[in-house]
Amino acid sequence: MSKAQTIFTRCILPVVKGLEVLLVFGMAVLVVDVLWGVFSRYALGEQTRWTEELAVYLLVWISLLGAALTFREKGHLGVDYFVGKLEPSARRLSAIFVELIVFAFSAFALVHGGWNLVIKTFASGQVLPALNLPMGYVYSVVPISGVVFCLFVFEHLMAYLSVDFELNTSPQSAKKESD
Repeated sequence: MSKAQTIFTRCILPVVKGLEVLLVFGMAVLVVDVLWGVFSRYALGEQTRWTEELAVYLLVWISLLGAALTFREKGHLGVDYFVGKLEPSARRLSAIFVELIVFAFSAFALVHGGWNLVIKTFASGQVLPALNLPMGYVYSVVPISGVVFCLFVFEHLMAYLSVDFELNTSPQSAKKESD
């Protein structure tokens, strides 16, 4: 692992740990929210008004941020049968190409498009009916997750471009092996 990779990984480690804590907290709140919604519906006779809305938007946040963390660990499904048949140098090029596509999508659709969505939503004054919060806060997870995806793409690219990296490992496991 190069010195630049080590420095970059150490710099984004607080982001990773923060996201992990945020996701655990979000899941805990989601579970309590859904349980309260079920309890209030069946035990109290009427579901609390805000529980369903909170559950939906927590799930959106957890899904997008969780997808970014899963991407970092290379946990997403992939069809790598044909890539596995390629020579190692072609596999490396293929992996770099895929990372560049993910970066382009993250930068343009999630960061740029998401930022425009958030700005327009705040400008329109849309408010969540039950929670009485501006809808822009819900949509702000789109550009946030896009930035996180871009950081992780950069981390992957640094690993792929290093001389000693093998494609069957994640950047994090390559770091552990070199320690």
